[in-house]
Amino acid sequence: MLTAYAQGAPVQAGAQGNPLMSLMPIIVIFVIFYFLLIRPQKKAQADHKKLISELKKNDEIITSGGIHGTIVNVKDNTLVLKIDDNVKMEIQKSSVGTIKKSRQA
Repeated sequence: MLTAYAQGAPVQAGAQGNPLMSLMPIIVIFVIFYFLLIRPQKKAQADHKKLISELKKNDEIITSGGIHGTIVNVKDNTLVLKIDDNVKMEIQKSSVGTIKKSRQA
Protein backbone atom coordinates (compact mmCIF):
# COMPACT_ATOMS: atom_id res chain seq x y z
CA MET A 1 0.00 0.00 0.00
CA LEU A 2 1.18 3.44 -0.90
CA THR A 3 0.87 6.25 1.72
CA ALA A 4 1.03 9.87 0.69
CA TYR A 5 1.72 12.65 3.17
CA ALA A 6 0.77 16.25 2.53
CA GLN A 7 3.52 18.77 2.91
CA GLY A 8 3.13 22.49 3.25
CA ALA A 9 5.56 25.06 2.00
CA PRO A 10 8.92 24.74 3.74
CA VAL A 11 9.50 27.24 6.59
CA GLN A 12 12.50 29.39 5.99
CA ALA A 13 14.73 29.88 9.02
CA GLY A 14 15.95 33.30 7.91
CA ALA A 15 12.56 34.85 7.20
CA GLN A 16 12.15 38.10 9.14
CA GLY A 17 9.84 41.05 8.93
CA ASN A 18 10.78 44.69 9.06
CA PRO A 19 13.42 45.16 11.83
CA LEU A 20 11.82 48.48 12.83
CA MET A 21 8.55 46.71 13.57
CA SER A 22 10.28 44.30 15.94
CA LEU A 23 11.65 47.27 17.93
CA MET A 24 8.33 49.14 17.96
CA PRO A 25 7.00 47.69 21.28
CA ILE A 26 10.23 48.63 23.08
CA ILE A 27 10.07 52.16 21.65
CA VAL A 28 6.42 52.55 22.68
CA ILE A 29 7.19 51.36 26.24
CA PHE A 30 10.08 53.83 26.52
CA VAL A 31 7.88 56.73 25.33
CA ILE A 32 5.19 55.79 27.87
CA PHE A 33 7.78 55.61 30.69
CA TYR A 34 9.19 58.98 29.65
CA PHE A 35 5.84 60.77 29.80
CA LEU A 36 4.54 59.00 32.91
CA LEU A 37 7.69 58.78 35.06
CA ILE A 38 10.76 60.65 33.84
CA ARG A 39 9.26 63.95 32.66
CA PRO A 40 7.12 64.63 35.77
CA GLN A 41 10.08 63.80 38.04
CA LYS A 42 12.35 66.24 36.21
CA LYS A 43 9.66 68.94 36.42
CA ALA A 44 9.27 68.38 40.17
CA GLN A 45 13.05 68.60 40.66
CA ALA A 46 13.18 71.86 38.70
CA ASP A 47 10.30 73.30 40.75
CA HIS A 48 12.01 72.32 44.03
CA LYS A 49 15.30 73.84 42.88
CA LYS A 50 13.48 77.09 42.05
CA LEU A 51 11.73 77.05 45.44
CA ILE A 52 15.09 76.65 47.24
CA SER A 53 16.71 79.46 45.26
CA GLU A 54 13.91 81.88 46.22
CA LEU A 55 14.13 81.32 50.00
CA LYS A 56 14.69 84.45 52.06
CA LYS A 57 14.69 85.64 55.65
CA ASN A 58 11.33 85.54 57.51
CA ASP A 59 9.79 82.93 55.17
CA GLU A 60 7.79 80.32 57.07
CA ILE A 61 8.64 76.84 55.79
CA ILE A 62 7.88 73.19 56.43
CA THR A 63 10.78 70.75 56.07
CA SER A 64 10.47 67.35 54.46
CA GLY A 65 10.61 65.92 58.00
CA GLY A 66 7.56 67.99 59.04
CA ILE A 67 9.32 70.66 61.12
CA HIS A 68 7.69 74.09 60.94
CA GLY A 69 9.89 77.14 61.33
CA THR A 70 10.79 80.65 60.25
CA ILE A 71 14.01 81.34 58.37
CA VAL A 72 16.39 83.49 60.41
CA ASN A 73 19.48 83.26 58.20
CA VAL A 74 20.16 81.95 54.68
CA LYS A 75 23.64 80.53 54.03
CA ASP A 76 25.13 78.87 50.93
CA ASN A 77 23.88 75.31 51.57
CA THR A 78 22.03 75.65 54.87
CA LEU A 79 19.30 77.64 56.59
CA VAL A 80 18.93 78.68 60.21
CA LEU A 81 15.33 78.14 61.36
CA LYS A 82 13.63 79.60 64.39
CA ILE A 83 11.47 76.80 65.71
CA ASP A 84 10.33 78.39 68.99
CA ASP A 85 11.46 81.15 71.33
CA ASN A 86 15.22 80.70 71.87
CA VAL A 87 15.25 77.55 69.72
CA LYS A 88 17.15 77.69 66.44
CA MET A 89 18.17 74.87 64.17
CA GLU A 90 20.41 74.69 61.11
CA ILE A 91 19.16 72.53 58.24
CA GLN A 92 20.18 71.72 54.67
CA LYS A 93 18.36 73.75 52.01
CA SER A 94 17.48 70.53 50.20
CA SER A 95 15.33 69.41 53.16
CA VAL A 96 12.84 72.24 52.64
CA GLY A 97 9.49 70.76 51.64
CA THR A 98 7.20 73.75 51.12
CA ILE A 99 6.95 77.44 51.87
CA LYS A 100 4.05 78.04 54.21
CA LYS A 101 4.17 81.84 54.10
CA SER A 102 6.50 84.15 52.25
CA ARG A 103 7.18 87.48 53.97
CA GLN A 104 9.20 90.47 52.95
CA ALA A 105 12.41 90.96 54.95
